[in-house]
Amino acid sequence: MNTYIKTTEDGRKVEVIGQAVCLAGKKEADRLVPLAEHPNRLAILNAMPETTHMAGRLPLTAEEAASAQAALDAAKAAYEASPQAIAERIRRVQNAALANRDG
Repeated sequence: MNTYIKTTEDGRKVEVIGQAVCLAGKKEADRLVPLAEHPNRLAILNAMPETTHMAGRLPLTAEEAASAQAALDAAKAAYEASPQAIAERIRRVQNAALANRDG
């Protein structure tokens, strides 16, 4: 499941592929960071004033961030309902139960 977000100034596509924001098909981030929480927010705002979120090193506007977050949420929901995710949750519970067992 790929969702197009934008094309960078140098022509590379920013997309959400699965549960990651990708730049030219390579994973850049698995979550969005609001600009207010970013340590370099002032430098980012000076360079790109319309930025509201960052995905790794990718600045996103409010509209782009909303599209990216919706795609990330949809991918997460699809994964959570998958047999692989269910098996992983069962495995974690079993490991925790074994670790807490009195020997």
